[in-house]
Amino acid sequence: MELTTARALVAWLIAQRSESIDGREVPLFPAVFAIFGHGNVLGLGTALQERVAEIPVWRGQTEQGMALAAVGYAKATDRRQVGVVTSSIGPGALNMVTAAAVAHANRLPLLLLPGDTFVGRASDPVLQQVEHFGDATATVNDAFRPVSRYFDRITRPEQLLATLPQVLRVLTDPSETGPVTLALPQDVQAETFDFPETLFEPIVHRIPRPRADIRELDAASALLRTSRRPLLVLGGGVRYSGAATAATELARRHGIPLAETTAGRTLVAHDHPLYAGPLGVTGSESANTLAAEADVVLAVGTRLQDFTTASWSVFAEGVRLITVNTARFDAVKHGALAVVGDAAATLPELSPPGWAADPDWTSRAARLRVAWDARIDALRAPATGMPTYAQVVGVVNELSEAGDYVMTAAGGLPGELVGGWRATGGSPSMDVEYGFSCMGYELAGAWGAAMARADGLVTTLLGDGSYLMANSELFSAAFAGHPFVAVVCDNDGYAVIARLQEGQGGTAFNNFFADCRTERTAPPRVDFAAHARALGCTVFTASAPDEFRDAYARARAAAVSRPAVVVVRTDPRVWTESGAWWEVGVPQHLSGAAEYRAGKRDQLRYLRGR
Repeated sequence: MELTTARALVAWLIAQRSESIDGREVPLFPAVFAIFGHGNVLGLGTALQERVAEIPVWRGQTEQGMALAAVGYAKATDRRQVGVVTSSIGPGALNMVTAAAVAHANRLPLLLLPGDTFVGRASDPVLQQVEHFGDATATVNDAFRPVSRYFDRITRPEQLLATLPQVLRVLTDPSETGPVTLALPQDVQAETFDFPETLFEPIVHRIPRPRADIRELDAASALLRTSRRPLLVLGGGVRYSGAATAATELARRHGIPLAETTAGRTLVAHDHPLYAGPLGVTGSESANTLAAEADVVLAVGTRLQDFTTASWSVFAEGVRLITVNTARFDAVKHGALAVVGDAAATLPELSPPGWAADPDWTSRAARLRVAWDARIDALRAPATGMPTYAQVVGVVNELSEAGDYVMTAAGGLPGELVGGWRATGGSPSMDVEYGFSCMGYELAGAWGAAMARADGLVTTLLGDGSYLMANSELFSAAFAGHPFVAVVCDNDGYAVIARLQEGQGGTAFNNFFADCRTERTAPPRVDFAAHARALGCTVFTASAPDEFRDAYARARAAAVSRPAVVVVRTDPRVWTESGAWWEVGVPQHLSGAAEYRAGKRDQLRYLRGR
């Protein structure tokens, strides 16, 4: 079939199918997000327009926002479907680099198709071209290399035949998945080639489930047998494998307390008798207490980020670590006994017969979690004054229904949502982007999640800082007709960074608006309600806990064909504390230096015990 490079690529995208986590056949590439400009409007843009009945194309307002929406889509479908994003050359392409890093850090599939400068170079330098004095082949798209799992620049149409299988390998392999960047020079997009018809035959891609090596399983089982105080930590890989049932069954069979990472949150029902709570800095004191006393930690599907491990200070000296992961890169961290395999396939085989944890240890998980619940209840209790983050999260949690989905990203809300949310179990119902902690993900990611999820309501929570940083995709969702609820917590600045700054002995500076430089005696405040309304959203406001409950309930009812936004004034000084340490560089003259040195001692004690 004689086709242009762009037409061939679009036909190939349409032909790819996927198997959802519940066994349904769905498009692997269900949506294209596009802003057209020179570099993609005539080549790829024309090819997409010709097949628009077969592959939906959505226009966002920023390339970063569209790419973050695609990331949110992938997370909401448990990595079974992949968003595609195309841009013009130059700044349009570079706007997507941050989103590529979000996908890379979170191990989420994303396909980026930035336009690129002419391969022929006859017109050089073209508009928006950055000329490298020492490398004529370099373009701005080379900036994607460190944040892509796979990168290619298509300089001949027939190169698609070699690169597209590699694209599929990365996007569908759980051990390697992440962002793929195919840079598309605008002249090559329009060039033709006789492509084989087999390239465009429909094919269903099923996520592979690699089985673990029997010797690794035997070694892990032998180590588990020596444990009296084991802890089972569930990460995002358990979610993407659909292995929550296998994990909880393993825990039940052997009496192992369960903890979750940020990416593994909501896999376990809150009232499960073995549930200890979320682990780490944004987690719970209950899970952290068990982690500090465990003699063996079985960590499944997690990359063991510093917020999960409290910068490697949460575990006891001499603890033995077993990891189950599809990626050997993650499995071997910290000298762990690595078991490389899919969680759903591996956990049933990692079950030593006749072995069980100490019964007192098993029962301790529920007792500690009850104490943690009492603390959360106290933080959520009705009070006068501005609502706290805990009270806001409590209302959203209480009014949410089966099938609903809650999201957040940077700032103080991850700690409140991860530490305080009470899940009903079943299908995953939370997306906390804390792999890259990207301010601005909250609204764009919610657009993608709302597009992906046929059932339930998406609620995203964000601070005023994130709203001001990236809000344009509210209009994209309103225009496209994808409803969700956005709760905007207005506390006059970057409150969680102010907390870090002042909590370590620093002086309040450049975080709260009151501490920022201005030439005005009465600087303006943002009218978030008016702004969101101008972007096409239904808007509600609140400044007290009972007002927020009413506003959120009304927003849920109003989110039918467009986003509903609740703007709530929130207390900037009240937080949920897990008690865990997090390593940040503290100057020696600040009061926080003593706590820093204590945390380093715990960290080094653990590391030396490896």
